[in-house]
Amino acid sequence: MIQRPTNRYEQYHAHVYFDANSVTQAAAICQEAGALFAVAVGRVHQKMVGPHPRWSCQLAFGRAQFDEVIPWLENHRGELTVLVHGLTGNDLADHTEHASWLGEPVPLNLSIFSA
Repeated sequence: MIQRPTNRYEQYHAHVYFDANSVTQAAAICQEAGALFAVAVGRVHQKMVGPHPRWSCQLAFGRAQFDEVIPWLENHRGELTVLVHGLTGNDLADHTEHASWLGEPVPLNLSIFSA
């Protein structure tokens, strides 16, 4: 069963996953979210970074923005997958126990957290 995002942390990241065919769509979604909700928009990485098995763009936001940002992402992501996780200071837990998904979950490269 897919873990749906719930608002229980102070800070969040949402990672919008994309590929060469959807980079324009993903970049537009991230830029629009930044403009609408004043969330911090990271680089549109056209390579895999960190534990992310696909290209991604990161949105950073707080508890107060969660209830607007998450439904908007769900309604605008199309076929894109979005990883949403809380920020607790424990990167492994944040990307596993504190992770939820909009769209189809994808396995993360968790080995980077044991190095």
